[in-house]
Amino acid sequence: MRGVYCWAGVVNDPLKLLFAYQRLVPESMYTGGSAAWLYRIDVDPIHPFEIIVPPGSGMRSRPGLTVRHMDVSPAEITRVRGLRATSVDRTLVDLCRRLPPVEALIILDQALRLKLADHTAVRRLHPIGELAEPAESPMETRLRWLLLQAGLPRPQVQAPIPEVRARADLYYPTARLVLEYDGGNHRDRMVDDNRRQNLLVNAGYRVLRFTAADIYNRPDAVLRQVSAAAAASATRPAEARR
Repeated sequence: MRGVYCWAGVVNDPLKLLFAYQRLVPESMYTGGSAAWLYRIDVDPIHPFEIIVPPGSGMRSRPGLTVRHMDVSPAEITRVRGLRATSVDRTLVDLCRRLPPVEALIILDQALRLKLADHTAVRRLHPIGELAEPAESPMETRLRWLLLQAGLPRPQVQAPIPEVRARADLYYPTARLVLEYDGGNHRDRMVDDNRRQNLLVNAGYRVLRFTAADIYNRPDAVLRQVSAAAAASATRPAEARR
């Protein structure tokens, strides 16, 4: 911003920027996405910076900076990674109130996975918390949301499969149907993924794998494949399903 400089060779580290900004505005506290990132939730913390300042402050929002003027209860203020920020509960509530349902669910899923809150807490914080599960990635949550919005049954999340000593991203136990999301690191672990899939298939499980392109660009095809696989498994004789 005007009058503020940094060394041209500094590494673009969001945490350093957050420290610098709070030194510039010591009466501020981080909120929204900036606070969530400090709690290690996977959001952008600095586009924009989000801060709360006292009601009498002369600071105003501008491009790259969202300023909220309000008093905050001491119970909702904490220090995270050395910086003043809103509490976990306050941060999650603030984010979920303004986000679309699937984005709010992604935030609450991450809060569960990071053990920032438990199931009771996320249900209390926002209605979408009824669906929250400790998913491993935002795209796994998007896949689950797609299934639920289509009226498909609620799958188990990160479900253990004892026969192969593995976990399924999403799992329909009645149909013995495993759904896996293949992210950007799938290529690096392709050998292990393929071996695990072979073990699952040999143990009598049906496995479907999906990518971000499937979820974003071919949602109808994803739903057809999951529905067909679940229906086919349900009609197989019990002996064949074992």
